[in-house]
Formats: sequence, C-alpha cells, structure tokens
Amino acid sequence: MTFTLLGDVILGTFLTLVADRLGRRKVLISGSLLMISSGVIFAVFENFWILLLAAIIGVISITGGDFGPFRSIEESILSQLTTPSTRADVLSWYVTTALFGSSLGSELSGRVLRFLQNKDGWSEIDSYHALFWIYAVMGVVNLGLVLLLSNSCELQPSKENYTPLAQDDSANTSAGNPTEPPEVVPESERSRNWFVRSFRWISGRLAQISPSTRSVMYKLWFLLAVDSLADGMVPYSLTNYYMDQKFHPAKSTLGDITSFSYLLGAISASFAGPMARKIGLINTMVFTHTPSSAAVLLFPSPPYLWLTAGLLLVRAGLNNMDQAPRAAFIAAVVKPEERTAVMGITATIRTMASMAGPTVTGLLAASQKFWIAYVAAGCCRLSYDFGLYAMFVNMKLYEHEDKPVDVPNGHNARRVPDEEMELESLADTDSGSEDSSVQNSKPQSLTLDIPYGNQRVRSRSPRRATGE
Repeated sequence: MTFTLLGDVILGTFLTLVADRLGRRKVLISGSLLMISSGVIFAVFENFWILLLAAIIGVISITGGDFGPFRSIEESILSQLTTPSTRADVLSWYVTTALFGSSLGSELSGRVLRFLQNKDGWSEIDSYHALFWIYAVMGVVNLGLVLLLSNSCELQPSKENYTPLAQDDSANTSAGNPTEPPEVVPESERSRNWFVRSFRWISGRLAQISPSTRSVMYKLWFLLAVDSLADGMVPYSLTNYYMDQKFHPAKSTLGDITSFSYLLGAISASFAGPMARKIGLINTMVFTHTPSSAAVLLFPSPPYLWLTAGLLLVRAGLNNMDQAPRAAFIAAVVKPEERTAVMGITATIRTMASMAGPTVTGLLAASQKFWIAYVAAGCCRLSYDFGLYAMFVNMKLYEHEDKPVDVPNGHNARRVPDEEMELESLADTDSGSEDSSVQNSKPQSLTLDIPYGNQRVRSRSPRRATGE
C-alpha cells in the first residue's frame, strides 16, 4: 500500500506539472490506457512483483475513491469551462457523481464476487480476475469518453501565458564566439545525478508558479496537510474496525451503517454548490466541516452503538461538502494557467500527509489507546477549520478572471443575456458606482472583479445609461 501511494505521488506530481504543456486530453488518454493495462495485468497475472509494478504505475486506488492526478486535471478543466457564479455548482455535482460511482462500485463489486464464487467451477481467485476484467472494460469506456472531449478542455492562451524568460548570457552565440561543445557526462555519473536532476526539474516547475499564488497556497497546503493527516489517522476502514472491536455488532449491521454513511455523503455533496452561492466558499467549507470534525472528536465517547453510529453519519454526511467549494476556491485564487499544477500539487500533499496517519493509529491501537487517535484527529480537523476561516474568510477572489463580457472562459462565443446581467451585477457590487459611466458606455471592456469570496451574490437587471 505504501509503494502504491508513493507511485501515486510521483506520477501525480509529474503529470499535473506537464499536463497543460503536453495537453490535458493526451494526459487523460494516457490515464485511461494505464487503467486498461493495469486491469488486464491484474486479471491475467498472479506474480506479486508484477502486480506491485502494475499497482504503482497503473491507475489503481487503494482507497477505492476518485483521487490522483487525473481528478486534478478534470477539476482544472471544469474550472476553466465554468463561470465563478456556476463553478461551485458544477464541481459539487462532479463530486456527487464521483461519490455515487464509488458507492455503487463498492456495492456491486461485493455482490459480483459473491455471485461468481457461488457458481460451480469458480474459485475466489477467478472471481477477482473477472472483477479486474470489468475494471479494464471501464477503462475502455473512459477512453472513449475522453476521445469525445473537444479542444475547449485545453488551456486557452492568454497574454499572461507569454512571459519573457530570463536568458543566460553565456548561451548567447555570435559569429565570432562559437559555442563550445557540450560536456560529455559518463553514464555512471548520469545515473548518480538522476535524482538531483529530477528534483531540479520539479523545483523549476514549481518556480514557474507566480509568487502571489505561492503565498496563498503555502498557507492552504499547510492546513490541508493537517486535515489529511487527521483523515489518514481515522479512515472509514479503521473506523469500522474500531466499532467492531468496541461493540461487536453483526457484520450485516456494520455493513448497513457503512453503506448508509456513504450514501448520505454522496447526497449531501450536491447541496454544497447552492450553499456556496448563499454564504460563500470559505463559509461553506468551514460551517459544514466543523460539525464533522466535532463528530470525529466525540466519536469514542458514546457507550452505545446507536449513538456512535449517529456520530459516524454526521461525520460522513458533512465530510464531503467542502470538496467542491475547496476546488472552486483554489480556482478562484490562482491564475488559469496554474490551476492544473496547483491542484495536482494539492492532491499530492494531501496524499503524502495521509500516508502517516495509519502508522500513528496503529501504534496507538497496539497500546490499547485507539480512542486517542480520534481525539487527536478531531483536534487537527478543528484546527484546520479555524485556521481556514481566520486566513481566508476575507480574501479577494477572481482577481485573475478579468475576461471581456463577450468572451466566456476564453472561447469565441457570446455570453447569453442572463450571464451578462449576472456578471454586470457582480462587477457593480464590487467596484462601486464611480466607474458606472465607463462601464455603461463600453460594455465590451467590463471585467469580473470580486474582492470578497463570502458575500452573497445576487442577480439583477443591468443598469441602463440615462444620459445624465
């Protein structure tokens, strides 16, 4: 599992840093091909080392969730294709669909395994092989859907993308000063310097992210690392084990509680978008995540199974409502050309932080102090919530989305009238009335500038020029 997570970290960091340059669709196609190949390998081979290599390089999630570099690319695409007023809604339905898919896959996989194992001539290994064949077929379906994507999914060029790079004076050539031949590096030296060159390459890619973005994301990355560490300490698998050891319920009862918690989490995620429109992105993240964190903190306290199950449902029902607003918030504070890389780095940091969680919980469980893991995780999650509110509640959003009114998301198409009205109302709310005459006389230069991310957005009719 650790090697698989390590493979996800390395592959995810690399792909998200180069996705916009190579092409987002090409990277998604490569992900589909990796999914197909890993499914076929698991369905055909039984050698441990071959399966380990396929798990590291292929697209197989040990958690069964929709994570990894390809989700970051998909969120970046959706952020580009949506406007600030609709982004949270679209991302919330994206999260809801992913959660429903994970829940449905978990339920159907168990039923398929039981059905095949009850048939004559089917062993347990054969049933798992059949499951991975289905996984490979899903990869083929995913590949077909990716091939249907248009060029609108790619990063749209903007003036900010063409930034002059500093040149090395020593690289200048002239007729009187020919360049020297490149230094020949021995093969052994190349091997020893591979890690150094890889680190320099990644550092160079990170350095291309603007200082304004890094100043924001450093704080957010630290908070997300704390939250992910807490989630890694008390995942749902260990939570089920804790409930089984404490209350010894029937396996069917425990399974029903878990299934209902997953379903509740998927349903609640669909309400994140409307809530974000009403109270703001940060408020939605904090006000929904804080009760979930408190439920984790209090989880070891109840002496009865039904109370403990109630806390689990509170945790699961509210735990996913911050995912879509978080992605929308990241898209609102970074430049469009930096979204894919930033979202990929965010996913990498969260994965690395969660890797340490099970180790800490295992040490506590071995010393009969399992409950401390929930107290520590709850405190970490609450620290994340309070820190998020203190640092970002009044932060300016959408500063990098100053697109003309007649160009939605960088594509050659007119905005619909309702969208023009909404954008004008947003701009009027933020910039005041001193520039209203300029905006009314030159509507084609109207730009979007929302200074605060937690104010209520209202649509109203655009003001007409009175000629005064």
